[in-house]
Amino acid sequence: MELAHRTSPPIGPRRSGRSVAALLAFVALGLAAAAQAQTPPPAAKADSAGAAPHIEGRTVEGKPFRLASLKGKVVLVLYWSTGCAVCRDKMPELRTNYEGWAGKPFELVAVATDKRMQDVLDYERIISRTVPTKQQFVQLWMGDSSYRDNLGAHAQLPAGYLIDKSGKIVERYSGRIPPEAWDRIADLL
Repeated sequence: MELAHRTSPPIGPRRSGRSVAALLAFVALGLAAAAQAQTPPPAAKADSAGAAPHIEGRTVEGKPFRLASLKGKVVLVLYWSTGCAVCRDKMPELRTNYEGWAGKPFELVAVATDKRMQDVLDYERIISRTVPTKQQFVQLWMGDSSYRDNLGAHAQLPAGYLIDKSGKIVERYSGRIPPEAWDRIADLL
């Protein structure tokens, strides 16, 4: 008498080795993306051979502005948008540090990238009522007809440029401004 070889039916859907590998690759990509989203990229050293940064235009108050006029100061230029949650979340930290360096050769320049000037004005109206004057810094709107810069488009906001007293970019930041940036600013002062 021959015994038939019987196997138990598989539990759950059958997966080939190929589809399991694809699933694992998909999960790994998702985990990597999540880790990247939580970890800010390191500061990028700037090209020393590049042209000096150039920004000019009018502030949201209508005053003329030229980045070149800040030569002799350490400047943090921040590109941001009122629609960027990370940008808005970091503003209290920026304002506190700005106030802490009052009287030092430091300036913070924010360039709003919003499509509508009204969004920037609405934000500024709230800030003018809730934030002490000593924590308010220069604000420009990229969409103003007088606005010009040579820093190009920014794939991720916030985007920052740290400029030394001689007017050269020494670091670039993409995404959150890392805590080390404040130490670097202190070193440059």
